[in-house]
Amino acid sequence: MRVPDSMRTTKGNQLLAALPPALQRRLLGRFEPVELRLEQVLCTSGKLMRHVYFPTDSFVSLIAPLRGHIGLEVGLVGDEGMVGTSLILGIETAPVHAMVQGAGTAWRMDSAGLLKELDRSPPLRQLLNRYLYVTLTQLSQTAACTRFHLVEARLARWLLMTRDRAHTDEFYITHAFLSLMLGVRRAGITRAAVALRKRNLIHYSRGLLTVIDGEGLEQVACSCYVTLKKDYSQVLGRLA
Repeated sequence: MRVPDSMRTTKGNQLLAALPPALQRRLLGRFEPVELRLEQVLCTSGKLMRHVYFPTDSFVSLIAPLRGHIGLEVGLVGDEGMVGTSLILGIETAPVHAMVQGAGTAWRMDSAGLLKELDRSPPLRQLLNRYLYVTLTQLSQTAACTRFHLVEARLARWLLMTRDRAHTDEFYITHAFLSLMLGVRRAGITRAAVALRKRNLIHYSRGLLTVIDGEGLEQVACSCYVTLKKDYSQVLGRLA
């Protein structure tokens, strides 16, 4: 693929941009720029991960599978993070499915290459250890959120998280996909979306969702949205 100007340095991904310049330059020699397609599966739970991904203008859903059910989104990764965190612990088996929710570009490295770099570079390991902590926090917060918070508040949180990672107020999403992300039947998603639309917070038509009032949406969203942003900022020094 043709490498976009935004991918000629590691600045397209916040994690990589936080590394020392010399290390960034070395990693660029090991990375491969890739174009991620909508709904592309990057790894499957229980299977070996061949690559890790550092999104630049794409974003990826982490989905926990459950026998007899379609699964539940437990994490969302954009240019603030990486896909393949279990490799930081030396485990090459994926614990969750990773599916592209927002098409776009990413840096890709083979799993063996990342393991070598982790052994070679203490700054890289320290940074990714911190990101792993943030990821674990997101997983536990999502579990509590799913159990205790109302669908409308959870939908508002999810839309804000998606907006932050898409870096735009407009993105395509279907009710079926929202149902998968939130673990709620489509009828419940429809009621929540209609409630947000009646309050003039969003507009939704033929799969195109527009955030009209971001501040208003934050007021409706559950507290998990602010909590997760604060955790990321405290641990990694910048907002997601």
